[in-house]
Amino acid sequence: MAPKVAGKDTARSASLENITFIRQMLQELQKVAERENAEMLCYLIEMAYVEAGDLQSRIDGGSVGHGN
Repeated sequence: MAPKVAGKDTARSASLENITFIRQMLQELQKVAERENAEMLCYLIEMAYVEAGDLQSRIDGGSVGHGN
């Protein structure tokens, strides 16, 4: 059974890394959208950024929801 747990931890770590990368890219995109005064894009990117943060929390074992 131990190898399955190690596999889950590896997959969980990879997922966390991927979501962290996506969140960082969204932050960069938001800076570009702000410079272009693209308000709707800023809003949509911010929503995606928040969702990525929620996913990070869930993957990392937290239980932070949208309102917390």
